[in-house]
Amino acid sequence: MEAARVQAAHRRLLDSLDRPEETQRELLARILEHNAGTAFGHEHGLAGVRSVDELRRAVPIRTHEALMPWIERAMDGEHRVLTADDPVVYFSSSGSTGREKHIPVTRTYMRETFLPFYHAAFAPLLGTLPGSATAPDGVLNLWQDPTAPAARTRRGQPHIGSSQVDYRRFGEDSAVGPGNDASWSRIPEALASADPWERAYFKLRLAAAQDIRVVIGINPAMVAALPYQLRTSWPRLVEDIRAGTLGGRPHTSPDPERADEIARYAATFGTVLPQHLWPRLTAVLVWNSALASLYLPRVRETYGPGVQLFAAPVASCEGPAAVPVDRHLGGAPLYLPGCVYEFVPADGPLSADSETLLPTELEEGADYHLVLSHIGGLYRCAVNDVVRVVGRVGRTPRVAYAGRNVVRSAAGERLSEAVVVRALGAACQDTGAEIRNATCRLAPGRPGRYQVAVAFAGPPVTDLAGALDARLARHCPGYGAGRRSGGIAPVEVITVHEDAFLREWERAVRGGQRPPRVKDRVFQPSDDAWARITSTRPQAA
Repeated sequence: MEAARVQAAHRRLLDSLDRPEETQRELLARILEHNAGTAFGHEHGLAGVRSVDELRRAVPIRTHEALMPWIERAMDGEHRVLTADDPVVYFSSSGSTGREKHIPVTRTYMRETFLPFYHAAFAPLLGTLPGSATAPDGVLNLWQDPTAPAARTRRGQPHIGSSQVDYRRFGEDSAVGPGNDASWSRIPEALASADPWERAYFKLRLAAAQDIRVVIGINPAMVAALPYQLRTSWPRLVEDIRAGTLGGRPHTSPDPERADEIARYAATFGTVLPQHLWPRLTAVLVWNSALASLYLPRVRETYGPGVQLFAAPVASCEGPAAVPVDRHLGGAPLYLPGCVYEFVPADGPLSADSETLLPTELEEGADYHLVLSHIGGLYRCAVNDVVRVVGRVGRTPRVAYAGRNVVRSAAGERLSEAVVVRALGAACQDTGAEIRNATCRLAPGRPGRYQVAVAFAGPPVTDLAGALDARLARHCPGYGAGRRSGGIAPVEVITVHEDAFLREWERAVRGGQRPPRVKDRVFQPSDDAWARITSTRPQAA
């Protein structure tokens, strides 16, 4: 990765923060100029659109699923459906319905939106630790895996996660992710088809013999899982490093000295932690909002007392949302040069004709549904994420990911993921509780009862249930009304084994999910997963 590219993208973003209206107006004009002549453009009269107000009248708000008829036409080979240039790949992500998303990615979108966003995201890390991401041999990139087996659409186009992008397909050799061009990092072709669990082990095995200074984690679930992987797989690491093998095949020179060193750590501490393997580790790049904000402080300790957390950018597979410009851990300014943003207050539902607000109209401390348009062919697309305004940088809102656009109701309340996380965080502060992870569900039966499965970091805190109940009533008026009317029973906190969520992560990865896709679930959608998590209770002291 070239530092000059990172710095240029960072400056471009900084230049936009005091002129959000002008930046968004110029971007909309560019999108319309490029794509008005497409089938979508003709159907919606985009050639006559000159402002966001006119865009609102011409195009209803749609989810990705509602845009699929046009996306499928492009996937079937029709040209100029959503974009002037044809998609090169399709980004994948599991949608709210469980159906895989297909987000078209064109060369223009990659060049003008995605790559500048991607480069700008590394600026705070490089500004604080110069050379950290440009010296590939010292970077462990848990997030990106461009050599992982890729799915295909029915016509053979790559259907991949954003973490699988090989930027060289777009003529961008300099954009290879930090650590991916390290001399030690490539999984041999003979092992390339291994399942995600084995690939995760291979990456850890290769990194265990290196002097890692920076970990690119992005997804906090992966950052939390790495110490667990070490705890469960260090004997295999020792064996492979001692023999110089990878997946049972000769790969490196045998290194009995390093193997003995790792074995001594395990004998001394009962496990092997990241700080043991990499004593000169200085930084981890990771999302640190929503549920992760409650457990990352404890996770960071396993990486080393001097390790700094750097905020990862806020994004969905549909497009970028915000990019850090400083060391602020709570949020980042909107990425104004990349998407035209609209917002709908999240205290109500989102519909095709919802009235929207522009960036300068947002209120600090409020939650919003995010609607975006960009040159890659998405027009007024509602993503399944809710963001919270936590401040401003210049005249631009600083936002944090607050949760998925998922709500539950037992007695007419709209209890959102964002509210559950805030209430749980406040309840932890009220009681001194520290957690490793948590998930929630609305239990069947009447009156309605919310159950929260909690893996504590330390002894269980029995007062947490009462504190959480009070905080939920304070943060969600409908919940308070339901408690007073008897329509909602007191919240129940179920203490689970400290490894319950890590074992569920392992199960998902062993089942074929790539690690970047296995994320925290505030509202647990799976009854089977809930049963597994809550069946693993703490061991008796």
